[in-house]
Amino acid sequence: MAPAGNPSRDDPVTVDRPEFLPDPALSRTEMESLQRELAAAATFTDDHDLDPATVAIDEPADLTDGLPPARPEFGDPDAPIVVGVDQAFLTPSDGEDRAVSAAVAIRDGAVIEYASATTPLSIPYVPGLLAFREGEPMLAALDALDVEPDLLVCDGSGRIHFREAGVATHVGVLRDVPSVGVAKSLLCGAPDDSTNERPAGWRTPVRADASVETADVDTDTAAPVIGHAYQSRQYPNSRRVNPLYVSPGHRVAAETAADLVEALCAGYKLPEPTRLADAYADAVKRDA
Repeated sequence: MAPAGNPSRDDPVTVDRPEFLPDPALSRTEMESLQRELAAAATFTDDHDLDPATVAIDEPADLTDGLPPARPEFGDPDAPIVVGVDQAFLTPSDGEDRAVSAAVAIRDGAVIEYASATTPLSIPYVPGLLAFREGEPMLAALDALDVEPDLLVCDGSGRIHFREAGVATHVGVLRDVPSVGVAKSLLCGAPDDSTNERPAGWRTPVRADASVETADVDTDTAAPVIGHAYQSRQYPNSRRVNPLYVSPGHRVAAETAADLVEALCAGYKLPEPTRLADAYADAVKRDA
């Protein structure tokens, strides 16, 4: 199994915008105010050199016998590095809940590095405030990587968020790196079309609705697109797989975010970077 980095809780994380660090000691009102400021600072248009073709993954990793080994020498050294981030959770005997955050770096279709961090959780889960609970271990895991990501793919929302500042936006702005959020359920907003029983490859825009308090929703014009429902895979005889909800985190447009995630899916529901990060987080959890 891949080795697990484990930075200390006291190690400072590397960020470009420290004023947006998710402090769990803030009140809920202060957290929401910080998110509004963060959304105003985020860029929801393309500001990168990424092409879906250059990050595409054709073959999924076989996890039957565990995680694939990291091969830092593999492939084109100038190809973009995509980092998937996901988490698992520990409830040890002392009662202190902790998050295991896992980062998996992929280049040219192969894993080149694994890193992880385990950090105590300071607040319970509150919908819309995920970054204040889990942002610290995510940032610490990214700090443990030797490589610098060209794209972050986060398990969670980006712009599909009550204040357009989901965890993918929060981490993307803090690190000033293009980022995309991939969520398994819809936090807010309204898809243009029904998402039921759709074939693989189907997508529809998700638009801001009244629950998105920072968006300009005018009844006389189409509401802004904040992401897409994307059907990454489906069963041929029983369309039971629900779509993913893909949204820009930072420096990526909504349509491009869906294009990138489509290129990163290799036959499974989840894109490979977060599928592997999920498996790696579970492996680190088992060894904790």
